[in-house]
Amino acid sequence: MLGSIALESLKRRRSTALLTLISITISISLLISVDIIRTQVKSSFTRTVSGVDLIVGAPSGQLNLLLSSVFNIGTPTKGIEWESVAALKNNRQVDWIIPLSLGDTHRGFRVVGTTNAFFTHFKYGDKQTLTFKNGAMFNTPLATVVGADIAADLGYKVGDSIIISHGLGNVSFNNHDEHPFVISGILQKTGTPVDKAVYVTLEGLEKAHSPHQGHGSASTGITRPSAIQNPVSEHEHEHEHEHEHEHEHEHEHEHEHEHEHEHEHEHEHEHENATESLEDYNVNAFTPEQVSVVMIGLKNRVTALQLQYRINQNKTTPLMAILPGMTLAELWQIMGNIEALLLGLSALIVACALIGLSTMLLASMRERYQEIAVLRSIGAGPGTLLLLIQLEAMLLAVISTALSVGLVVAIMALIKPWLSSEYGIFLSGALLGKSSLIIIALMLFATYLVSLFPAIAAYRRGLHSGLSGR
Repeated sequence: MLGSIALESLKRRRSTALLTLISITISISLLISVDIIRTQVKSSFTRTVSGVDLIVGAPSGQLNLLLSSVFNIGTPTKGIEWESVAALKNNRQVDWIIPLSLGDTHRGFRVVGTTNAFFTHFKYGDKQTLTFKNGAMFNTPLATVVGADIAADLGYKVGDSIIISHGLGNVSFNNHDEHPFVISGILQKTGTPVDKAVYVTLEGLEKAHSPHQGHGSASTGITRPSAIQNPVSEHEHEHEHEHEHEHEHEHEHEHEHEHEHEHEHEHEHEHENATESLEDYNVNAFTPEQVSVVMIGLKNRVTALQLQYRINQNKTTPLMAILPGMTLAELWQIMGNIEALLLGLSALIVACALIGLSTMLLASMRERYQEIAVLRSIGAGPGTLLLLIQLEAMLLAVISTALSVGLVVAIMALIKPWLSSEYGIFLSGALLGKSSLIIIALMLFATYLVSLFPAIAAYRRGLHSGLSGR
């Protein structure tokens, strides 16, 4: 019976009830949304890199190794010799490795030397693989792949040439102009540090740092020291000069036949390029002297702790291995102020919602003084009045909670791709976790408590004043 009376009372005051319903719905929706974003931000942060079981580098501290290799922040660690990398690769527990060479920039963005294994095995978020918006992986030694943010900010497209610079400053006076890299691919946006990095081959990076190799050697005159150590006689020089004239004559003769086979050579060249694009450039064939960091994927993740202990305890080759998941969780604890700020914001939203609810209930009670006085005059006791008012408040709270949950779930489903691509927040699992359910329960309980104040105020209102309309 009280339920019917409560419903009829809300219908008579539909305008006030509707405003109250909207206010509570918005407050609960904001509260649940903040809680979901808070928990998902933490989860997404700890999954900035996923699928990588170990990160190995020179001893320098866990956070420094993580920041330099995953977030491209800070100073890269000291390099490790390739013999150590080869030993890790040949370990029977290791499934794959991703070598990374750090220390260069391009117009303020970090440059990372690596292999095609990075684009194959590196994962982020909920084990999502890297995909290409345009182009493909490395197909030549001087190929480069750029992140989505770099391509957007600098207006790059596949086929453009870029110059990398030595050092980590925003402005560098040591540019590797002799070895321009050609963009072979542009990655899809991930919302992770991958978007703000330039990836080049290890071979191309070593060529850029070795001016005595490739076409840059001719312009620097590196043959002069050998000429001084082994001078040639004048007779040999004259003979070499005559040989040059003969070579020029032969070159002219060959040039006459060049146009005859031009179409054939172009066809063969196109076939080679097509084959190369299908098979991809084998960057693993190049062996660098050293790299900065190695990311490792294991055949069985259970052996991660065991291999980490063996690497860290190896006295012959000083290396340090970290578990990226555990280190990211440790880093999040250091950044706990962000979570505390979000929790504070949630508490503020709760307070505002409760104040708004109490205000609405008090306002509605003032409209119902005569109704309450009539109920008291026909024998309704104080408990009945309290229960009736609280029942109306709980009806509004329950309906608002149901609307809020449906609204938040629908909005999160719509903006899920946008959150993952723009901010790296990957919504996964049940959106309404334990904390959200606790919040809903606390809101219902708070509604029950808040409804006591207008109920008590109405009860204390005198019967005579209610009937007289004063």
